[in-house]
Amino acid sequence: MLRLNTDAADFPQAFTALVNARREADSNVSRDVAAIIARVRAEGDAAIADLTQRFDGHALPWVISLDECRKALDELPPELRSALELAAARIRTYHEKQKPADSDEVDATGTRIGARWRGVDAAGVYVPGGRAAYPSSVLMNLIPAKVAGVERLVMVTPTPDGEANPLVLAAAALAGADLVLRIGGAQAVAALAYGTESIQPVDVITGPGNAWVAEAKRQVYGVVGIDMVAGPSEIVVVADGVNDPDWIAADLLSQAEHDPTSQSILFTDDAAFADAVAAAVEQALGTLATEATARTSWNDNGAIIFVPTLEAALPLVDRLAPEHLELAVADPEPLFVKVRHAGSIFLGRHTPEAVGDYVGGPNHVLPTGRRARFSSGLSVLDFMKRTSFLGCTPQSIRALGPAAVALAEAEGLPAHAASVAERLK
Repeated sequence: MLRLNTDAADFPQAFTALVNARREADSNVSRDVAAIIARVRAEGDAAIADLTQRFDGHALPWVISLDECRKALDELPPELRSALELAAARIRTYHEKQKPADSDEVDATGTRIGARWRGVDAAGVYVPGGRAAYPSSVLMNLIPAKVAGVERLVMVTPTPDGEANPLVLAAAALAGADLVLRIGGAQAVAALAYGTESIQPVDVITGPGNAWVAEAKRQVYGVVGIDMVAGPSEIVVVADGVNDPDWIAADLLSQAEHDPTSQSILFTDDAAFADAVAAAVEQALGTLATEATARTSWNDNGAIIFVPTLEAALPLVDRLAPEHLELAVADPEPLFVKVRHAGSIFLGRHTPEAVGDYVGGPNHVLPTGRRARFSSGLSVLDFMKRTSFLGCTPQSIRALGPAAVALAEAEGLPAHAASVAERLK
């Protein structure tokens, strides 16, 4: 675990190295994914069957019936079903407020002008199923698509040895999946993008996955829309010394346990608190069933950074543009208003990032790898497209036409100019 102090002479170089450190896929992954996509395009179902047998250890049937999903939901323990329903309700309420309104008006020239929003016809949602199963990801992806008005929702999830996680199936039933397929990896992304004999292609693919899934989404972008190219999970915590070090240690490990390449960083203005958190992390690691993963992540990618004031941490936070940012202070507002780049921000001592993973409401599919500088978390808009429209009258074309003709002629496009000029005669 890296310890840095902003007062140290070598801090600028050390922090820049931390910011620029790559924890994502290498060129070998890109090459292997390209080969898988090419094979799925050429061989269709045969390629999916072979790759699913090789990587997940099972063959046909790929379809998990909706009856099986509903049965999984009905058989959940009441407390777990209640938790899942609470999460679904909060996610739906939050995302319904994101749905944009159509516009339609007549301007001063008499021209009708506006835009309308529509959901895409079909969306594919990838739900991880290898290292762990995530019913929360089912809700976070399917519910915004449903709110957007997507007509056909396809969920793909790898099922090692053919065994599907009942909680994932229950979440699929609750969120309204139309088709659930027990396939995963780059081959599932390729099937969703290009289609096979038995799988119809979709228009948008969303959802988290491993390095091969992320790279496959990157390579099929343009054939389909995607939410983002997501990398390893990240959390940055800005905390003063009044916090309970055990709380902050748990927050840091909540991301470290995701994957050995995840990253957890603490900024604090209290040196004694930094030592206390480091000790609390070490103690907590020994209690986790996920210790091996979390320890590797913390040792290889974790950092504690001492700053003279918490406000001084904010420019450094913006350079990291983290997926998750916790402002663990009594009054987070003065810090919150100055943050420019973060996927999602968690305000105050009593808002751990983990509550946002499940029942907060905002989406937990967020930009990683400093992409929060230019992109946002998954939303209803990822499943929608905007169509603009324009309607001229004889009066408004006379008002607008001469300027259009002048610009077309200046650009050397005489047919453009003529298409307007003819209507002005």
